[in-house]
Amino acid sequence: MPARHWFVTGASGGLGRHLVEEALRRGEHVTATVRRPDALPESPRLTVEQLDLTRPADVAAVVERTLRRRPVDVVVNNAGYAVVGAAEEMTPEQIRDQIEVLLLAPILITRAFLGPMRERGGGRILQISSMGGQIGSPTHSAYHAGKWGLEGYTESVGREVAEFGVHLTLAQLGGTRTGFASALRYTAETAPYRDSAVGRTRRYLESLDDNDLPGDPAKIAALLYETTLRPDPPLRLSLGSDTYEAVHNALTERLNVLESQRELAASVAF
Repeated sequence: MPARHWFVTGASGGLGRHLVEEALRRGEHVTATVRRPDALPESPRLTVEQLDLTRPADVAAVVERTLRRRPVDVVVNNAGYAVVGAAEEMTPEQIRDQIEVLLLAPILITRAFLGPMRERGGGRILQISSMGGQIGSPTHSAYHAGKWGLEGYTESVGREVAEFGVHLTLAQLGGTRTGFASALRYTAETAPYRDSAVGRTRRYLESLDDNDLPGDPAKIAALLYETTLRPDPPLRLSLGSDTYEAVHNALTERLNVLESQRELAASVAF
């Protein structure tokens, strides 16, 4: 297979960096976006772009430069973080930033590459989601809004472009040793929530050590790379035993609730 060109966001560290290293190790070309320009080692097959995903004009400019260099075969929307706190405690700026990074930026990046991929007859887009795209837990309302939105957007777009050979895959990660836990941002805590489910979850997250998390980012990167070689990749990949259990329980609960509403649903039909 000829060397492909990857475009990876959030490549400064964690899973993004592992994906860049995996692709380079396999002989691929990579354009990686980072917040810190010195975050990645030099390679003749690596182009590093400094990018703040909350600036749509900058995103468009980087994508345009990337496509001018060479066509892109694999896009990975990896960048992300989470704000922890009650919905009441989150400032409009915190909410807006979460949605811009987790949802708007991946939408704009995906949209920018769809046309060129369709015209060339194929391409792969990996959306790094999480079990937070299928469940809802206290303290993560804005994060869930972004990830649930990304899941719906990706499922819809995937059905639009599959016949053109463009395949989208959602990678639903659980607890992974990517530095994500240590990079959590917290709201200013308020008294009403201090001893509630929000406060208890906050205490747990504050005590969390990245090294205690089960997910191995190097193994995930290698698995995701292999997924891009499959002729018919899955729409969703639940990666990690914690992810499987959480998503399985959430879907089972929804199905049970839906089944209990069967007669109610039928009662409003003509």
